[in-house]
Amino acid sequence: GIMAAFRLKDTLHHVIVANTHIYWDPEWADVKLAQAKYLLSRVAQFKELVSEKYECMPSVILAGDFNSIPGDKVYEYLVSGKSSSASLAECLDELPIPLCSVYGSTRGEPPFTNCTPDFTNTLDYIFFVPDGQIKPLSFLELPEANSPNVLGGLPNYYHPSDHLPIGAEFEITRE
Repeated sequence: GIMAAFRLKDTLHHVIVANTHIYWDPEWADVKLAQAKYLLSRVAQFKELVSEKYECMPSVILAGDFNSIPGDKVYEYLVSGKSSSASLAECLDELPIPLCSVYGSTRGEPPFTNCTPDFTNTLDYIFFVPDGQIKPLSFLELPEANSPNVLGGLPNYYHPSDHLPIGAEFEITRE
């Protein structure tokens, strides 16, 4: 993944944007969960570094191919900070960043972001920290399952990847 901090000129607000690509194999759920935990720990460290260096409280946006469907271990960990495989002591030590899904918090996760003949489900997400400084205004609408440009699966002429593009527009509140 990649992380970057941006300072907005008009508001002097700082935003951290990070992306990731979690391992694909559903049989390796514990590896995927470990990757998600590591990702959040690194984002939290980076947020602390930016906070100290610029004396601010940066907002956080985290997006990517999480290769995890809504409700599985990785997704639940990202939105709740809890994992079914963690002991109570591990949960208390983790102190994850609270995340909210752009799509999940507005209209529910889309029916799919990945569409192949063998698998169709949601794997891609845009998360943000609900800190009161940013909020999603809009998001990219995704095609319906019966839409002509996804029939037969992806990639195809209209979508050159097996994943659909997702996107969101955020409002930054004035400080």
